[in-house]
Amino acid sequence: MALQCGIVGLPNVGKSTLFNCLSNAKAQSANFPFCTIEPNVGVITVPDDRLTTLVEMCNPRSVVPATVEIVDIAGLVKGASKGEGLGNKFLANIRETDAILHVLRCFDDDNITHVDGSVDPVRDKEIIEYELILKDLETIDARIAKTLKQAQTGGDKVAKMQYEVLRQIKDALDAGKPARSVQFETPDEQKFARELFLLTSKPVMYVCNVDDASAATGNAYVEAVRASIDDPDARVFVVSAQTESEIAELDTWEERQEFLNEIGLEESGVSRLIRAAYALLDLQTYFTAGPDEVRAWTFRRGSKAPKCAGIIHTDFEKGFIRAEVIKYDDYVSLSGEQGVREAGKLSVEGKEYVVQDGDIMHFRFNV
Repeated sequence: MALQCGIVGLPNVGKSTLFNCLSNAKAQSANFPFCTIEPNVGVITVPDDRLTTLVEMCNPRSVVPATVEIVDIAGLVKGASKGEGLGNKFLANIRETDAILHVLRCFDDDNITHVDGSVDPVRDKEIIEYELILKDLETIDARIAKTLKQAQTGGDKVAKMQYEVLRQIKDALDAGKPARSVQFETPDEQKFARELFLLTSKPVMYVCNVDDASAATGNAYVEAVRASIDDPDARVFVVSAQTESEIAELDTWEERQEFLNEIGLEESGVSRLIRAAYALLDLQTYFTAGPDEVRAWTFRRGSKAPKCAGIIHTDFEKGFIRAEVIKYDDYVSLSGEQGVREAGKLSVEGKEYVVQDGDIMHFRFNV
């Protein structure tokens, strides 16, 4: 399931430094705007202690963790929606992602220039949000002009529904609110809204890049960002990209853990950020476990058993008969599948079963 989070922000806020920490790919990092021209894509392993435990229990021949793709998109500037900087290209790259990690500079450093001359993460946040809203308004206005004619002249019910959706989104954008703030009731409305692929319809997490001293506690800049957000679905994450780059240079797990203890963190910000990005995409994990392979499979929250079976192979979904389900805690406490069966804890589920995060699954199918 190749879903992507795009890292966006103004130039020189630490996007590429953070991306370098997240991935083995090395994006160019320099102290001037537009050092990142093409989006860099990293396939990132999602840290999961449950997978580690299953591997220890099964001793499999192969292990496949869950992954998420992170895209480092070049820095936006004011006027990007009108083509300023490399605006149109950057906005197109954002449109291709499924969620946005909006990096904000929340640290002072006279050695790193700011494109607007001063550190103000709330202003920076509003600049990018404004550019995304302007671009979405262009999209909506163009669609309204076309749809309105169909709705008025042809008596087309579908066109009327689409026009109403467009009008509600336009009202929100005109008020400076993102498209994701508009909630639609019917499946047809929701489907049409999704198919517009609006920039501001994507889920967003504000990543506050702080100095080393603020990595564990945050700072006044972070609090200002929190206070400025009126989107109940938006999330705020605090990380020090500089600290994470220092951690990445340490050779052993023991050295990294000692470093984290010294600065008051239980685990690295990178590990926490990857899991947060995974959740931002509304993703969860089920497992298959045995001596041949232990594997983490990624699925959308709320998916039913046949859909999740189809992630392994389309034939599993087409010929779905039933799913044998073991809860992770039962698998661990009862020492594996045999113990679970003997305790009567294995459940057999049908097509309506909603798969839960951490389920250990075995699908029965016939094609």
